[in-house]
Amino acid sequence: MINRLKDIVGENFIFENESMAEHTTFKCGGNAKLYIQPGSIDELVEVLAVLRDEDFPYYIIGNGSNLLVRDEGYDGAIVEIDARINDIDVIGDELVVDAGAKMNKVATVALDNELTGLEFAHGIPGDMGGACVMNAGAYGGEMKDVLKWVKVITKTGEVKTLQADELELGYRTSIIAKENMIVLQACVKLELGDANAIAEMMDFLMMKRKQSQPLEYPSAGSTFKRPEGYYAGKLIQDSGMKGYRVGDAMVSEKHSGFVINCGNATATDVLQVIKDVQAKVKETFDVEMEPEVKIL
Repeated sequence: MINRLKDIVGENFIFENESMAEHTTFKCGGNAKLYIQPGSIDELVEVLAVLRDEDFPYYIIGNGSNLLVRDEGYDGAIVEIDARINDIDVIGDELVVDAGAKMNKVATVALDNELTGLEFAHGIPGDMGGACVMNAGAYGGEMKDVLKWVKVITKTGEVKTLQADELELGYRTSIIAKENMIVLQACVKLELGDANAIAEMMDFLMMKRKQSQPLEYPSAGSTFKRPEGYYAGKLIQDSGMKGYRVGDAMVSEKHSGFVINCGNATATDVLQVIKDVQAKVKETFDVEMEPEVKIL
């Protein structure tokens, strides 16, 4: 199987027993049995066909910005859609974006072409594929506001294009997530705007992000989904868990909605903090806290 995969991606882009601490923004976690970096959408489709044919478990990642891999590792293949599949084409007021393009870059390309609507994405630490899967959003904007269509691979290997009204985009969810589809490419439709105004808004939102979030530490962004009717960070702070620590995993003192790696935290440390926060908030406010970060 490995030889078949090497024939597709090249031997320099497939690794055995690869540390996932190198590929996640949490900077911790165990090893993946295989780590594969396809160089194009066609290569990705071929790689997935081989893995399905061999009945070999696999998991798709982008920038690794919303993922925690347990210290025991992953006994399967991690397939990375990131820096090698990241083209962005500008067609009038639309951007056609490969799944591995970073959201910062997409927002900057929109700015360069005087297109408004993606300012909120400046600073989101992930790729286009993940942003579509979870309907990423910040500061009042969401992907559902700009997506026109998304090209995906279904779990049976069919490549299809879903229009915006088929995506079932909601709070941190989509039909893509519900049906375990994989994003290949997406189109966002924007509007012509004033470059100076777009740049000012992007700078303003980045300043707010830096002031309010612990960007200087490894994390997976917001650790918990927002419970209906509440704010996760306020619940955690009001329950007395701000600054709570297990090993080098800690509830950020800057923003209680973030669990951070403030040194050499293990994935087990992070998971324990998550569990302890869930238990404390449940005990104090009788509210269930659901992790936003994916645990593999």
